[in-house]
Amino acid sequence: MTARSGRSRRQFLSTVAMTAGAAMTLGQRWAWAADAAGEGVDPRVSRTVAKTLGIDTHNHIDVPMTADEVPGPDIDLSGEMKRSGLTAICMTFATDYQQGNAYERFKNAMASMDRQLERNGMKRSLTPDDVHAAHRKHQPTVIQSVEGAHFLEGHLDRVEEAYHRGLRHFGLLHDSDATPPLGDVYTRPPQYGGLTPFGVDVVRECNRLGMLIDLAHADMKTTQDALKISTKPMVISHTGPDWRLGNDPRMAQMMRPRLISKEQAKAVASAGGAVGVWTHLADTPLDYAKNLHALADVIGVDHVCIGTDTKLTPPTPWHGGPPPGTPHPDGPHAGGPPGGPSQVGQRTNLAWADQKTGFYYAVVDAMLKVGFATDEIGKIGSGNYLRIFSAVVGE
Repeated sequence: MTARSGRSRRQFLSTVAMTAGAAMTLGQRWAWAADAAGEGVDPRVSRTVAKTLGIDTHNHIDVPMTADEVPGPDIDLSGEMKRSGLTAICMTFATDYQQGNAYERFKNAMASMDRQLERNGMKRSLTPDDVHAAHRKHQPTVIQSVEGAHFLEGHLDRVEEAYHRGLRHFGLLHDSDATPPLGDVYTRPPQYGGLTPFGVDVVRECNRLGMLIDLAHADMKTTQDALKISTKPMVISHTGPDWRLGNDPRMAQMMRPRLISKEQAKAVASAGGAVGVWTHLADTPLDYAKNLHALADVIGVDHVCIGTDTKLTPPTPWHGGPPPGTPHPDGPHAGGPPGGPSQVGQRTNLAWADQKTGFYYAVVDAMLKVGFATDEIGKIGSGNYLRIFSAVVGE
């Protein structure tokens, strides 16, 4: 498969500026420490994983959000990341599963994540240089993310507070409306006519500070409004192409409002952004690679990334969401008891039945099989996200 390109008014400048850095990234042949994830893997897959750099742009890590439960039991985040073959995840959480006190839940979750990162010997990456440095040291890293601006509660100054706290990837919307709302969520009838005045203020403040905006959960009008306002490229971290519905009609019907149209995907790409493809509605790694391929055929390989909407570490009851075992509206990542069969499909390293290798190994293998070239895998694996991250936060 030859490399595809999606030219745009912003992409050209950002692509030229980042060409040297991207080439260096793809030319570096670092390997993660040996572990079970790479054993028995096709040598071509191992070489490609070592040559590229994998980032999951939307990965949930459950931690306590109430003060009396912080920081919660230790989790093996570093071990799961090394097994996955990923260099970094956009480590995210949401505060809107319960009403009220979202600001306190945000602060408690960040404190819990501080402890988990410390325990795992990991740090947050604040710039692309930090990600590359972690990769050189064979050390997994995270980019701190939040899903939904509920913790702002109308206080614009909290955007800067979150920035200084280490947040660099800001999902404006989630399943329920923030108070005040920022825009229309794609799973409900439009109420606000797109991005609200407060949403406009938050976009501009993120641009000023250097914080990447994630438009996941935004309807078409909200997306269009944000693209007009923003001076920086943006991403939709996790979704799927609405012309690839998989083999389960029930799941397809539930997920249909959460999938992206060709029109919306092209709008984000034309502004220099990227769209992350999740593992939902893909029964096998090969199906997932075909979904990546289908989206790249529409918007160009320079505008596609990986955003699984899964969990590297076991689901827990501390995230304030539905009880374990309850289907989550985004898919099967609410989970059951750690290690149980219900973890298949929700855990990153158990994304598919009979998965024998870590996530990125399985995906790279499938991408090679559907015809992606190594440089294209490097772009989708991390290069596109890091190009956008660099354009927003700098080096």
